Amino acid sequence: MANNAEEIKKFLRTRRDAVRPSQVGLANYPGRRVPGLRREEVAQLAGVSVDYYTRLEQGRLTSASEGVILSIAEALRLTQAETQYLRDLLRPQPRRGKEQAPPQRVRPDLLRMLNGLHDQPAFVLGRRNEVLASNDLLDALFTPFNHRPADERNLLRWMLLDPAARSLYLDWAQVTSEVVGVLRAEAGRNPDDPQIAEFVAELRSMSPEFRTWWAERTVVERTWGTKRFNHPVVGRLDITYEALSLPGDPDQILFVYAGKTDGDLEKLRILASWYARSAPHPAVSGKDTAQPRRHGTGEQDPRHAQARRGVPPRPATD
Repeated sequence: MANNAEEIKKFLRTRRDAVRPSQVGLANYPGRRVPGLRREEVAQLAGVSVDYYTRLEQGRLTSASEGVILSIAEALRLTQAETQYLRDLLRPQPRRGKEQAPPQRVRPDLLRMLNGLHDQPAFVLGRRNEVLASNDLLDALFTPFNHRPADERNLLRWMLLDPAARSLYLDWAQVTSEVVGVLRAEAGRNPDDPQIAEFVAELRSMSPEFRTWWAERTVVERTWGTKRFNHPVVGRLDITYEALSLPGDPDQILFVYAGKTDGDLEKLRILASWYARSAPHPAVSGKDTAQPRRHGTGEQDPRHAQARRGVPPRPATD
C-alpha cells in the first residue's frame, strides 16, 4: 500500500466525493462544481478549521485525536469499517517492520473441528485471504484447495482469476469486490507488511476488476450474511455464513457455511457424497506440505470441469 500520507489523501478525497450535500442537510444548488462535499463543508460538519482539514486531506498531517477522527467519520458518513480504516491510517498501530511475517499455522484442534463438520463447508482464512485450512465440503463447493501447494491457496486470487469462480457465484462482482474491500482493511491495519504490498501489486497487474475496485478504496469487514451459488453438480445453492474471529489468533478468521433451507442442506449432503466418491484426496491440513496434484491459477479442478462439460456426477445413494 502507498505510504500513509498518500493513502490518507486519497481515502479522504474519495469519501468526500461520495457524499452528496443533501445527505448532510446542505443545499445542492445549480452550478455546483463538485459532486460531493467541499473541504470547507467537511470542516464545518466535523467542527474543525478549514486549514486543519485541508492539511489533513493533503497528507500534511498523519495523525489525529480520536475525537477528530470520529467527527470526520460522522461528517463523511463513514461506515464502521471505514471509520476503523481511517483510525488505522491516522493512529497506526505499532508496525511490524519490513521483515516477512512468519507463516501462519492453524491449531491442530481447530483442524479436527473442521474435519468433523460434514454438512457445513468451513475454512480458515489468513491475513491476505490465504486458505490456511479447509474441510472436504468447502473444497467440493469451491475448488480443492487441499490439493494445491500452500502458495496457490489464496481465495481472492482464485475468485478473480479462475473462470470457474465467476460461474459459481451468482453475484460474483458484488462478492469479489467485497473481498477486495476486506483486503483494503487489512492493508490499513498492516501498512508496512511487504507481503500485502506484493499481493496487491500482483493482482493489479493481472485483474482489471481488481484495479478498479482497489482504486475505489471501499473498506469492508467480514461479518455474516448469505451467498448464492450455481454449482455444476447440485445447481442453485443458497447458504448462510458466519465469519468468526479466533481468540488468540487475531489474523485468522473461521468461516462456517450452512444451507439456508432444508433443500440447500440436502444439496450439501449430495455434494459431500459426490466429492467423497469422485477421487481420493487428502484430509484437512493447514500445513505447507506439497500436494500430489497442482492446479495453477485459473485452472479448474478436473472433477468440477467434468461436471461443467455435462458428465453427470455419481448420485448420492446414502
